[in-house]
Amino acid sequence: MTTPIYTIGYSKREIDGFVRILQTHEIKFLIDVRSSPYSKYKPEFSKQPLTEYLKENGIQHVFMGDTLGGRPQDPNCYTDDKIDYAKVAQESFFQAGIERLHNASQQGHRVALMCAEGKPENCHRANLIGPRLIRDGFEVRHIDEIDQIQTQAQIEARLTSNPPQTESPATTTDDVQLDQILADVFGYPHFRPLQREIIQTILVKGDALAVMPTGSGKSLCYQLPAMLFSGLTVVVSPLIALMEDQVLELKEWGIPAVYLNSTLSAAEYGTTVTQIKANEPKLLYAAPETLLRPEIVNLLESCPVECLVIDEAHCISEWGHEFRPEYRQLAGLRARLPGAVTLAVTATATERVRADIKNSLEIPAANVFVSSFDRENLVLEVADKVNGVAQAREFLDAHKDQAGIIYCSTRDQVDTLTDDLVRYGYPVLAYHAGMEDETRRAHQYRFRYEDNIIMVATIAFGMGINKSNVRFVLHYNLPKNLESYYQQIGRAGRDGLRADCLVLYSYSDVSTIRYFIEQEDPQLRPGSEHRLQTLLAFLDANQCRRKPLLSYFGENYGADSCGACDSCNGQTTTGESAADTTEQVDLTAQAQKFLQCVQETRQLFGMVHIIDVLRGSRGKKILAAKHDQINSYGTGTEYSKDQWRQLAGQFVKKGLLQRTQPHGSLVITPEGKTVFDGEVFMGVLPRVGLKTTAPRAAQEYDLALYEQLRTLRLSLAQERNIPSYVVFPDRTLIEMAQYFPLTPETLGQIYGVGARKLEEYAPYFLPIIQTYCQENEIQPIKHPIARQTRGPRRRSAAGIKRTELVWELFQSGKSLDEMVAEVGVKPATILKHFRNAREAGRDFDSPALKKLSSLTTAEEQAVVQAFDEFGPMRLRPIFDALEAKVSYDQLHLWRLIYEIMKNDA
Repeated sequence: MTTPIYTIGYSKREIDGFVRILQTHEIKFLIDVRSSPYSKYKPEFSKQPLTEYLKENGIQHVFMGDTLGGRPQDPNCYTDDKIDYAKVAQESFFQAGIERLHNASQQGHRVALMCAEGKPENCHRANLIGPRLIRDGFEVRHIDEIDQIQTQAQIEARLTSNPPQTESPATTTDDVQLDQILADVFGYPHFRPLQREIIQTILVKGDALAVMPTGSGKSLCYQLPAMLFSGLTVVVSPLIALMEDQVLELKEWGIPAVYLNSTLSAAEYGTTVTQIKANEPKLLYAAPETLLRPEIVNLLESCPVECLVIDEAHCISEWGHEFRPEYRQLAGLRARLPGAVTLAVTATATERVRADIKNSLEIPAANVFVSSFDRENLVLEVADKVNGVAQAREFLDAHKDQAGIIYCSTRDQVDTLTDDLVRYGYPVLAYHAGMEDETRRAHQYRFRYEDNIIMVATIAFGMGINKSNVRFVLHYNLPKNLESYYQQIGRAGRDGLRADCLVLYSYSDVSTIRYFIEQEDPQLRPGSEHRLQTLLAFLDANQCRRKPLLSYFGENYGADSCGACDSCNGQTTTGESAADTTEQVDLTAQAQKFLQCVQETRQLFGMVHIIDVLRGSRGKKILAAKHDQINSYGTGTEYSKDQWRQLAGQFVKKGLLQRTQPHGSLVITPEGKTVFDGEVFMGVLPRVGLKTTAPRAAQEYDLALYEQLRTLRLSLAQERNIPSYVVFPDRTLIEMAQYFPLTPETLGQIYGVGARKLEEYAPYFLPIIQTYCQENEIQPIKHPIARQTRGPRRRSAAGIKRTELVWELFQSGKSLDEMVAEVGVKPATILKHFRNAREAGRDFDSPALKKLSSLTTAEEQAVVQAFDEFGPMRLRPIFDALEAKVSYDQLHLWRLIYEIMKNDA
C-alpha cells in the first residue's frame, strides 16, 4: 500500500500557519515544484530561509521544480510561448521526477508538493503532476486554499466550473464572510489575535487547543463557527453562572442557545431536550457530570453534533491547579461523537499542563494555539498590608460606583471585612461556602445584575462570572500561587478597559500558606513550595511585575517597562501616579530613621513591627521584645501607620531593604547602608488622609452622556431580567459618549452593536444621544471604522437584476466611473457584479476589461507577476507585495482579467 502524496500552495498563508498545516498531515519532505525556489514578495519562502525554518520543525526541503515541470528549459515544452503540459508529460526529465515521487510514496515517506498558487486548479501540481500520479495508481490529496483536502477528481470538477457540493456551509467560508459575521452579528470591528486562525481550524474540522487569557475572546472561537455549522455545538462548562450568562448573551445576539443544569425545573429540562432533538439551538452548554449521564450521551448521539468544546480545559490535567477527574472521562464522550471536532479552551495553563491536555485529547501539536498572557489593560500593584481596612477603604474610594471583587483567605475574614465595610457605607456583599445556599445565590445574582456591587469573597467566588465590567480586584490576603492570582485578576476588565488589581502583602499570609503546604502529601510539598516561591518573587519584584508573571507561563516580556504596574510607573494603590501629583523630595532623614530602627531590632522583624516601634506602640509584642527601650522607639510619631507604610514601600522597592525567608524580616542591603551613612535618598512624601478621587484615566468621552446611557441600560436590563452588561458592555456606552452617533447607520459602527442589537436597542439609545447633542450643541464625530456611505441605488428598469444591468452597461462601453454613477454603488461592487455575471455564463474579454484599468504598463506587468506567485484567492498578499501602490479596486479588476487570461490559456 502506497502513502498519499499531498500538494499545497503558500500564497495565502503565513510561514507559521503553512508549517502548522504540514505538521497536521505529518509531512516529512516538502517537494518544491516552483519554477525557481525564490520569492520576491514573500522572502521567508525563498530557498535558504525556508529550508532552515522547515529543518527546525523536522521537515526536509527538496527542490524539484526543474524536473517536475515548474518552468522547463526545453523549448519543445512550449506552444505559442505557453507551457504545453501534454508535451512536458512526455519528457524524460519529468519521467525521472515522477519516478522519485513513486519511490517516496512506496517507501512510506509523507511528502507534499509545494508551489505558490493557493488554488490547486491554478497550478501545474494539479494540472500536470496530479493526473500522472493518479494514472500510475497513486493517491493524491490536494490541500486547497481553505485547508480542505480535495481529490484530483474534485479539482478537475472545479476546472469544469462544476464544483462538488460541500457537506457543510462552513467549509466554504472565507475571510470576507468571517469578517462580515463578526461585524453584523457580534458588532466587533476586527478579530483579536489568534481568533481567526482558531476559527478557521475548527471550520475545517481540525481538533485544537486554545490557551488564551480571560478577556481575549476565547468564546468567540467556537460561537462564530457554531453559527456556520449545520448541527449542534456542545460546550462543556463546570460553572453554572457562566453558562447562564453566555446563553443570555448569545440570545441577545440572536443566536439560539440553551443549557442543561440543576437550576432548570423538570418542565424546563424537558422543553430544552425537545429543542435539542428538533435541532433548534446552535449551542448547548452543560457541566461534564450532565453530559456524561447515559441519557444525555444517547441524546447527543442522536443529534448532528458538529463541535465539542471543552471549556476550563486545565481541569483535565492532573498537573493543573483545579484538576477534576470527571474531565478525564470526556474522552469517552468524544469517542461517541466521531463527527464532532474538538476544541479545548482555557485561560491559564503552564507548558506542562498544555502538554497534558494535548496528549489526553490527542490534539496535533500544530493545532495548539497559545496567546500572549499579557492583559495590557490590567494595572498590577502590590502594597504591604499595614492597616488592611484603611487600605481597602482607600482603594474602594478610588473606584466609587464601580463593580469589583475583594478576595479573602477564610470565611471569617470575609464576614469580618464585610461587616467593617458595611459600617462605612460601601455596597458590599459576602460570598463563601459556609453561607446558606439561598443567601449565596441571592448575592451572586445581585453582583451579576447590578452595576456597582462589591463582592467580598473566598476563592470559591468568581470563576463562573461573565460580568464584563468588573473594574477592580483586591486581594485582601495573598493568593496561594501565581496561577490562582492570574485566574482571579482575570475576572477584571473583560471588556478591555482599564481595571486595577491590588495585592495587600502580609507575611502572616505567607506563614498560613506554608502551614497548609505542610499538611499536604510529602510528594506534593516540593511543587507547592516552588509555586509559593514564584509568588513571592512576583510580590518582591523590583522590576516590571509582568516579567515574573508572564515568565511563569513560559512567556518572555521583552519591554523594559509595561507602564501599567507599580514598579514601572510608581503608582499608588489608588491607581494614581505619584509622579503626576507629587515631586521627588529629599527623604534621607526618614530613610535613616527607618533603617536605624531595623538595625536596632537586629533585622529580625517585618514592616508592621518596625512601624509600630517608630510610632511608640505599647503592644505586647513590642514590650516583650523590650523594643520600647531602644533609641528609635517613638521617634516616628509625625507619620501615621499608613504614611509609614507608603515610605517603607519606597525603601523596599528602591533596594534599601530586602525581605528574608521564611518570615519576611527586613534586612539592610548595601544600598541601604550607603543611605544610612549619609547618601541622599530621593522619594515621594506620603499622602495625608484617604483619597476619594476616581482612578487616573484619560476620559475622552462625555461623562454626563455616559451616565445617562448607563441609567438607560440598567432600566432596559431590569425590564428584560438580564445583566446590564448583556445589553451593552461599558466599552459600547463609552464609544457612544465619544462619537455621538445620531443615526442607525452610525450607531451600527459602535463596538458591540451588531445587527440584532441595533434593531432592538436603537429606538432607546438614539433619542437620548440626539437630545443630548441638540441641547449641548454637539456634532457627531466620525468613527474610525466608519464605512463609506453609499449613494442612492438605482433600481434596474423592467425588473432586470442589478448584475444584468451592470453587464449591459459594460457591453454598451460605459466606463467604470459611469457605471458607478449609473447604478449608485462603489467601484468594488461593480466589479463584484462583473464576477457574478461571469459565473452566470456572461462573456467578458480581457481587452475590454483592460480599458477600465488606470494602471501603467509596468504596473500591469507587476500585478500579473504577483498573481502568478500568490494566486488570485486573496488580494491582501498582492496589495502588500506591491507596497500598496495599486488600489484594491484595481486589484479586483485585474484579478478578473487574470482569471480570464488563465482560462483562455
